[in-house]
Amino acid sequence: MLQTWRWFGPIDRVSVRDALQAGAEGIVTSLHHLPPGTVWTAEEIARRQQEVRAGGLEWRVVESLPVSEAIKLGAPEAEADYAAWRTSLANLAEAGISTICYNFMPVLDWTRTALRWETARGSRTMRFDLVDFAAYDLYIFGRDGAADYPDAIIAQAAERFQTMSQDERDALSGSIGAGLPGERASGGLEALRERIARYEGLDAGAIRVNLIRFLEAVVPTAEQLGLRLCCHPDDPPWPLLGLPRVMSTVADYRAVFTAVPSLANGITLCTGSLGARPDNDLVEMAREFGPRVHFAHLRNVRREAAGWPTTFFEDEHLEGDTDMIAVVDTLLAEERRRAAEGRADAQIPMRPDHGQEMLDDLTRGAQAGYPAIGRLRGLAELRGVIRVLSRQPLSAR
Repeated sequence: MLQTWRWFGPIDRVSVRDALQAGAEGIVTSLHHLPPGTVWTAEEIARRQQEVRAGGLEWRVVESLPVSEAIKLGAPEAEADYAAWRTSLANLAEAGISTICYNFMPVLDWTRTALRWETARGSRTMRFDLVDFAAYDLYIFGRDGAADYPDAIIAQAAERFQTMSQDERDALSGSIGAGLPGERASGGLEALRERIARYEGLDAGAIRVNLIRFLEAVVPTAEQLGLRLCCHPDDPPWPLLGLPRVMSTVADYRAVFTAVPSLANGITLCTGSLGARPDNDLVEMAREFGPRVHFAHLRNVRREAAGWPTTFFEDEHLEGDTDMIAVVDTLLAEERRRAAEGRADAQIPMRPDHGQEMLDDLTRGAQAGYPAIGRLRGLAELRGVIRVLSRQPLSAR
């Protein structure tokens, strides 16, 4: 597997050089300063490539090429955004970058209620607390229809909100807001309400239709250019603030792959996002969708209650509720199958997604979830698993 590392550009407090020292073989990044619907020009792509090369590595995977809200809504201006996406794909192909991750989450991207929750060992990690989120939804955001939570969660949310100080309420709002893409993070609660209101009347089926239309518009270009598109699952994989989610389960991915069967239409297998739901079997998903796994996010979460939605936190990479060793073993088997077929993309890029802050991470102030030492530890553990599983048994020599 190609061992990669996410980098957020020059503002990132963990440098490309740090990633090189951690043993990464490539960088995953994006043009974060460009809003959705904007063409990624050859000049902008080249500038980011040079920034990565200055640290000693190459830009291997795009994460993410953003999908506009117009596309997700199926609005008339979506046609212009399709065209911008296709032009960006052509410019990325010209630059030699062939793996493009994207997501199709309405309004909200990843969502957590705490960005630096302290574990029993003293490290810090990201956490989604269902009761805290319900308290935000009911009493801070004030969504109409927020009473769709179970009665027990509503009762706990009311009690917890009453015990929160104003600082704690502000911190909760800040943590949830941190998952909003940059161009959506401004404007406060009223702006967020307006963006969510645009989805009124759209259910998951309608949003999936818009996803399929988008893929029908861009996958032929990707196929022609030899590119691989890989949709990141919803994070967490259930509805939030009344917004439907359409890429949360094995059935969701099957529906999209059936509608647009090209192998250029693939999955970012995120074991953390999908692993937050107990009904997602990550090993079976890696096996079923193996030929379409164009990128892997290897991280683990630990669920704190049965069922879903539920409270969970980002655990250590080899801990948590997903059998990470079995997932890696399945992906390595897929690599061997591809190599036997002669596929040019036999090697699957992966990254140690997220990580717990520990040691010097605690004072570095890096992007939440993306510390230096915590990810170095995760990458080292995953590299060890890969080395052991890839090694020919001594008895066979």
